Order: sequence, then structure tokens, then C-alpha cells
Amino acid sequence: MNEEQRLAQRAQTSNTKEKDYSKYFESVYQPPSLKEAKRRGKEEVRYRDDFEIDERLKQMGKGRTFFIQTFGCQMNEHDTEVMAGIFLNLGYEPAAVREEADVILLNTCAIRENAEDRVFGELGHLKGLKRERPDVLLGVCGCMSQEESVVNRILKEQQHVDMIFGTHNIHRLPSILHEAYLSKEMVVEVWSKEGDVIENLPKARLGKVKAWVNIMYGCDKFCTYCIVPYTRGKERSRRPEDIIQEVRQLAAEGYQEITLLGQNVNAYGKDFDDITYGLGDLMDELRLIDIPRIRFTTSHPRDFDDRLIEVLAKGGNLMNHIHLPVQSGSNDILKIMSRKYTREHYLELVRKIKEAIPNVTLTTDIIVGFPNETDEQFEETMTLCEEVGFDHAFTFIYSPREGTPAAKMKDNVPMDVKKERLQRLNKLVNELSAEAMSDYEGQTLAVLLEGESKKDPDVLAGYSEKNKLVNVRAPKEMIGRIVDVRITTAKTWSLEGEYIGPTERGENE
Repeated sequence: MNEEQRLAQRAQTSNTKEKDYSKYFESVYQPPSLKEAKRRGKEEVRYRDDFEIDERLKQMGKGRTFFIQTFGCQMNEHDTEVMAGIFLNLGYEPAAVREEADVILLNTCAIRENAEDRVFGELGHLKGLKRERPDVLLGVCGCMSQEESVVNRILKEQQHVDMIFGTHNIHRLPSILHEAYLSKEMVVEVWSKEGDVIENLPKARLGKVKAWVNIMYGCDKFCTYCIVPYTRGKERSRRPEDIIQEVRQLAAEGYQEITLLGQNVNAYGKDFDDITYGLGDLMDELRLIDIPRIRFTTSHPRDFDDRLIEVLAKGGNLMNHIHLPVQSGSNDILKIMSRKYTREHYLELVRKIKEAIPNVTLTTDIIVGFPNETDEQFEETMTLCEEVGFDHAFTFIYSPREGTPAAKMKDNVPMDVKKERLQRLNKLVNELSAEAMSDYEGQTLAVLLEGESKKDPDVLAGYSEKNKLVNVRAPKEMIGRIVDVRITTAKTWSLEGEYIGPTERGENE
């Protein structure tokens, strides 16, 4: 039974008053399949710009409000912007707090176990709200929805949830909402296989300072610990002309910074069969657009090629901060992780980047306590950090994800050992960060002011070209502008400085 047939059958069944969930889901619901999601066929990616909302649904949200709670990465944040745009086009208004909303969506992350635990904790809290206000629609979407174990757990334990949909069918939100209002049953629509690339989806971006720009979807790397290739599907790149047009529009609207997004952003273009065109080529065109800052995330060392380095070395509005996840400094662990590069390859890549861009800042991701990791192998990670001199590292204890190859490995590193290694690694990372930050004292940095500091409304907060958090007392009218700040105090994770005035400098720090 294909997707269309299942949807048609569910539509016929959904209005029944039958309350036997087991019978209902046996006849209609098929859970997302990680096995199916792993298959990478040669199906042609369809590019569509025909998204439109059915006329009958355009006033669905009149007099109603929505609230989206987002977990996880920048891609999830961007998905939330798209869903918010769809809500607004349906006539909904945003609610200030979720307790006042008529529709509540949890846009979920599946990359680590604690992220899933947080979502189930939130669902527990929302059960009381649903009891008090039965007409509230509660939905779970995002990466967790693509895992069959998660969906089945929701079906069994969280029957106050009204709808579940995945990462491939966000454009179906109007129809999913419509069905949820009419149905007596939970609406479940999750596709194991990725959908089309749809270009004209509405977006409700927050503010007019920084914007996410999705340039590709999915990942084909299949690192043994990672669930993302299963939840996000195969790599599908947007056409360069569509991306360039979007960035030009953002520049015209006054945005000061864009970040190009992809689960494996520097694999961009590798799926094109009609042109030879990669991330370096795209950024070489984008740098000519009148927008002050361009960033990208997240890179995979396997796909960081010489062309990209050559273009980044041109500087200008291409920021000299690169996030380059290494995950481990041990070749043996990298092999078990199926990262498909070695310690030596990574260090050579770092050497080439630093040679071409001498003032570059590098940050990374590291996992400790991976199955079979020995003390000696962990020490290799420590020495790699020292050799590279990362400005910052996001560090994590290994978290098995059901359905991945690593989850079948014996998790044979005791938790107390994992915690001790993480503590040692964090101590080193903090030292490296403090050392890097101390170099900024006395320097004048160009800082994009984003808004008031969370700790003090009289202080404005923003980020330097190398993505350093800077706090400064400056006129409120400077929010959304790039200003010069002389750094007076360096802390481990942030800088403080004195406001000089609007920057006129166009070069990197």
C-alpha cells in the first residue's frame, strides 16, 4: 500500500467513533521504518514551487493561536520558521505562552537520548493542560517522529497527543491540522522516504538581523552512532539559483547575516547530475551579494575540499569561523564510528585551512565513551585538541540511538569512566577557550548586536565575525547593526567591551 492509498484509507476511517486504538492502527497506521529510511535509491529529486493552501482551509486558524516549542539544531529552528509561516497563512496568530495556545507543536530532536527524555517530560506536563482544555490540539513533529520506537511509544503512552508528523511532510501541515480537527483518532502521517524539495514554503523569521538559509536536506554518511540519515533522508541539494535568489531577497530586506544550513552542508551539490557545482562555487557567488556576513554549518571533514578553502580565503563577507566536528582523535574509534577519515587526514585538513586562512577560528564536536574506547584512545582525542587548538568544543557522552549500528555494540565503557573523561576533556576545552579569548583583550572587534543581554537589559549582546559572544553598553538603536567594540575583559565563554561606534570595516578580524 503506497502513501496515497494509506492516506485515503485513513481519511475514510478517521471520522469513526471507534475508540479501539489497536484495531484502528492495525488497519491504517504503518510506523516509520528505519530500515526503509536507510535505502538510498536513485529516484530523481523533484523540485516543486507549487505549494499553496487549499481555499477551504485558509481561514482555519481565524480566532485561534499556535505555539511551537523547538528542540535541537538550527535545522529544527528553520523548520519551525516554516511551520510558523504556514500557521500565519492559515489565519492563526502566535501565542505568547503555550498554555494560551489552541495548537501546540513540539518540534523534536532525536540526536541524543536526553533530548527525547525532555520531550516525553513535556508531553507529561501537557497531559494536564489537555485535560483542562480538551479542544487544544497537541502535536509531535520533527526527527523523533521519524523513529518507529518513539511513535509506537506515543501511541501507547501518550494518547492525549492529537497528531504526529515527520520531517518530510511539513508542507502537509494544513491538511494534517484539518484532519486532526475532524478526526476522533490520533492523526499519524510519517513518511519513511524523503519527499520533494519544495521551494515556495512560507517562513516566519524572527527579527530582521540573522536568517537561516537551508541549502540541502538529509545526510548519506551513516556514521554508526547517528540517527540523522534515517530521520532526515538522503542528501538533496536545492538548486543554486533558488538559494541565490533567497539570499538576495534577504539582503534587500536588510538582514545582516545569513547561515547556510545542511545536515552535511559541504556535501552540497554532490547529488547534481547535470552540473558540477559545490559549496565553494555557491559561496563564491553569494559573497558578491551585498550582505555583511555569511556563515555555514555543519561541515563533515570528508567533504571539505580545496575549492571551498580557496573561496573562504577570499574573506570579505565570508566569516572566518569554521565548525569542523572531529568526534574522536583515535583512528580506531573513528573507524568504528564509520567517519571515513583518519586523525592524520583531519590534521592535514586543519593545516591547509590555517595556511589559507591564517586568522581562522576552529570549533568542533567530540564524543567520549564510545563503545570500546580505551584510556589510550581517549588520550589521542586530548592530544588532538591540543594540537589543533580549538577555540571551543561541544562535548558529549556517547548516547546510543535505537536503530543505529552502534546501538547494537556493547556499551562497555562504565558511566563513571565516561564522566571522568568528559570532565577532563571539558577542563582542557575551557583552558583552550580562555587562552583564545584572552588574545582579544585590547582589540577592536566588529560586533553584530542582536538584542539585550539576558542578564542585564542595559547591556547589548552580539557576536563577532569569529562568532564570539560580546556584551557591551551601547545605544539601543544600534540593535541590528554592526558596531566596533574595544574589548576590555575576556572571560572563558564571552567578551566585554566599550562601544566605539558603527563599523566601517569590511574585512575579517
